[in-house]
Amino acid sequence: MPLNGGEHEAVTVCRRTLRLILTMHGLIRMVDLAELLATELVSNAVRHTKGPAALRIRWSGDGVLRLGAWDADPSPPEPPQPFDRAADREDGRGLALVRACADVWGWQPLAREGNRGKYVWCELGVA
Repeated sequence: MPLNGGEHEAVTVCRRTLRLILTMHGLIRMVDLAELLATELVSNAVRHTKGPAALRIRWSGDGVLRLGAWDADPSPPEPPQPFDRAADREDGRGLALVRACADVWGWQPLAREGNRGKYVWCELGVA
């Protein structure tokens, strides 16, 4: 789902759409944590880059939900600090929260038809 506009609008659209998709597919038990993680990924994509951003959602047949944010900046994200060190800061907590709450996370640079960017993702398994 492509995102335009400011950070607040992008995050609102992201959360509502993700909640609707997961609910419609019977994954309501994953909604709260998935919303939190998607919010952090999208906020980072919108706040720290110029240009478009998009949220990608993928459900695998083996019970893994992958959330990812694409943006047009190929620079790697700042490595997350351990969450206990990031808790008192005003910024820099997003990926620390993703690292603490997701089963696994990562990022990869992207290049396609001369366009560059990156994809930051995390995965949640059905508990």
